[in-house]
Amino acid sequence: MKGDISHRLLKEAEKIEVEEATLKEKIWMELKKTFVVAAPATFTRFSTFGVAVISQAFIGHIGPVELAAYSLCFTCLLRFGNGVLLGMASALETLCGQAFGAKQYHMLGIYLQRSWIVLFMSACCLLPLYIFTNPLFIALGQDEKIAQACGYISHWFIFIVFSFIISFTCQMFLQAQSKNMIIAYLAAFSIGIHIFLSWLLTMKLEFGLAGALFSTVLAYWLPNVGQILFVTCGGCKDTWKGFSMLAFKDLCPIVKLSISSGVMLCLELWYNTILVLLTGNLKNAEVAIDALAICLNINGWEMMISLGFLAAASVRVSNELGRGNAKGAKFSIIMTTLTSLCIGFVLFLVFLCLRGRLAYIFTTSEEVAEAVADLSPLLASSILVNSVQPVLSGVAVGAGWQRVVAWVNIASYYLVGIPIGVVLGYVWNMHVKGVWIGMLLGTLLQTIVLVVITWRTDWDKQVILARTRLNKWFVPESREDNQNVAA
Repeated sequence: MKGDISHRLLKEAEKIEVEEATLKEKIWMELKKTFVVAAPATFTRFSTFGVAVISQAFIGHIGPVELAAYSLCFTCLLRFGNGVLLGMASALETLCGQAFGAKQYHMLGIYLQRSWIVLFMSACCLLPLYIFTNPLFIALGQDEKIAQACGYISHWFIFIVFSFIISFTCQMFLQAQSKNMIIAYLAAFSIGIHIFLSWLLTMKLEFGLAGALFSTVLAYWLPNVGQILFVTCGGCKDTWKGFSMLAFKDLCPIVKLSISSGVMLCLELWYNTILVLLTGNLKNAEVAIDALAICLNINGWEMMISLGFLAAASVRVSNELGRGNAKGAKFSIIMTTLTSLCIGFVLFLVFLCLRGRLAYIFTTSEEVAEAVADLSPLLASSILVNSVQPVLSGVAVGAGWQRVVAWVNIASYYLVGIPIGVVLGYVWNMHVKGVWIGMLLGTLLQTIVLVVITWRTDWDKQVILARTRLNKWFVPESREDNQNVAA
């Protein structure tokens, strides 16, 4: 009883302190809280994205068949597994963020273990895709040599898929506590080791594809070892109380939330894949795909910044909802969105001015450079839209709206964006430009719908919903300690 009274008094003192601060002080406090999450998250995503790029660069020196197979496996298989598991892990982001805000610290460790179980089962369901890659690609009409190389590479990718279980869940767990600087340090260490090992094994010792893939697998697993040690060996004393049998309790609600999260994210990732597939069927497809690949590569690097702000929005909203602070949640949404939009607007102007000159970083072809210059306004517009859309997706994750956003994605992307892209690209002969315009309109529609939903949301009601969810799955710390199976 005394503990409850002290807890309430502490929360009231925090609210009064925040309310008495000036607007300038509130903005500064919110920016600091945002960048504590966004900066390490952005750097980590740059590093992870860089691992794949470095691997591709070294494999490109081995041979064209190996490069084509790696690119195909990475685009079609690894991104698919990444999307499914990352999406499902975002359910943990919702629960950990809200529980941390509500000061239910010991529950974070239980949610983490439950997420490990759910993601492990999901990864096992994905295994046939990686085991039978060779016959699958041959059945789809792929060249036999490339399909055979894909079959070999996909077996290595199984280790990477299972690395996502630890990687994504520990990231969500640590981000909810604003302790993700350790993730950035580990990512930097990992990419440094990866560059050295890739050079040593492929160029110096000439182990070929096996050497490059071994270095890639190691680069994905090294940060996991560091994260697990940090979590279990004293880095999170309040939130990690040891392994518990309670991790096997209440799995069904976690599975439902995880599936909604997975569907939400996969629908977004597949949207960009469909853009590439549609382009491949246009006239002069080689130039179109080269130009599009350059634009999507640039867009992909910029997207890492937006994903950093997605993480920040999710953490800040979930923390404030868990804390019971509806005003704080609304203020964090406004500040995170405006900050990301300002960065996006600057990049919009940069890429609009540079136009085709950027293409010469990737190609010497004048024809491809001209195609990139033609697509530059669309690239710049995509960057501007993408500075807002991921932040709103982060808000949805923080509030637990994954199912709602999944339906919004289906309507915006697959009922509006793709059909318009097909009509403009094929019927009106606007080619890749038409396809991209259609896809961009779908993303813009999704962003507008999410803005309306966020604006019209009763955040006081969301606080009640968050508290109801947390109380439903809450386990008293004394009971949790009794069911620990290891310290």
